[in-house]
Amino acid sequence: MHRIPVGVLGASGYAGQELCALLSAHPQFDLAFATANSRQGQVLRVRAGLAGVREVPLIANETAPLGDVALVFSALPHGASVDSVGLALSAGARVVDLSSDLRPGHGGSTHPIPANVPNSVPYGLPELFRDGIAEAPVVANPGCYPTSILVALAPFVRAGLVAPDALVSVAAASGVSGAGASPKLELLFAEVTENFRAYGVGNAHRHLPEMRDSLARLGGTCDLLFTPHLLPVDRGILSTITVPLAAPLADPLGVLRDAYAHEPFVEITDALPALQDVVHRNVVRITAVPVQHVRTPTLQLFSAIDNLVKGAAGQAVQNANLMFGLPETAGLPQ
Repeated sequence: MHRIPVGVLGASGYAGQELCALLSAHPQFDLAFATANSRQGQVLRVRAGLAGVREVPLIANETAPLGDVALVFSALPHGASVDSVGLALSAGARVVDLSSDLRPGHGGSTHPIPANVPNSVPYGLPELFRDGIAEAPVVANPGCYPTSILVALAPFVRAGLVAPDALVSVAAASGVSGAGASPKLELLFAEVTENFRAYGVGNAHRHLPEMRDSLARLGGTCDLLFTPHLLPVDRGILSTITVPLAAPLADPLGVLRDAYAHEPFVEITDALPALQDVVHRNVVRITAVPVQHVRTPTLQLFSAIDNLVKGAAGQAVQNANLMFGLPETAGLPQ
């Protein structure tokens, strides 16, 4: 079988490591190179499915043979990734960018975009915005929190079920890997274990522009109040989304089931989703519960993902599958 050569920029981060693991076990992508300036010359050990453990040599970004691959995954830091996207395009490769640089609400607003990079690229959340991904030279991979929140909320926004100009409140908690692999005092084990705290408060988190723009694209007029929290676990996100409704809703789970009946990576459940249901899987698991004892008709949505899989590397591979005409589920843990 013809295998498609791909490369990973920024393989030393948690999302980059997860990418290398998924690609090492993929039935049709061939991991040709992986870069990590801070660890160049070292070897990254990743699980490779039934093949066991694979040792991936790490090289410098500047020496990556971009012209030798059909696709580059850029897992470089926010603000630094877009220049490498331009270099990969110039070398003839297509790109899935895991940074925020080209996402809705970000592209061109916080950093210059190279001339050969489109100002507007498809937003790679296939369950909501699949059109354009297959043909695109570049796809902007969504953030982890937006994936968890938008997939749960979108069917109600699209159907006009959210109260006009309502305040939708989101409290979401993430495992520590969501903060990246750079050493920080507040992420040390002794600081995180047996603890639970909010951060990015005051509705100032960097994922908000991405979510606001996406909701507007879906026809939403709601405000979004987003408060992230840090969980003392490795991976996973659980989002609790409180939604004022335009009118009482008899069957909210039916709205979700109708919207995602043919989506392989969305699970609608009667039970409350938990992190143990989704870790190491490329799925969004959602339920909906009508709120009692309030004057305004209100719904609570609960959504769980693995922040490193469906929230990052798995979704990037899902987009790459679409870009190369492969089965969308190829190489992805369900």
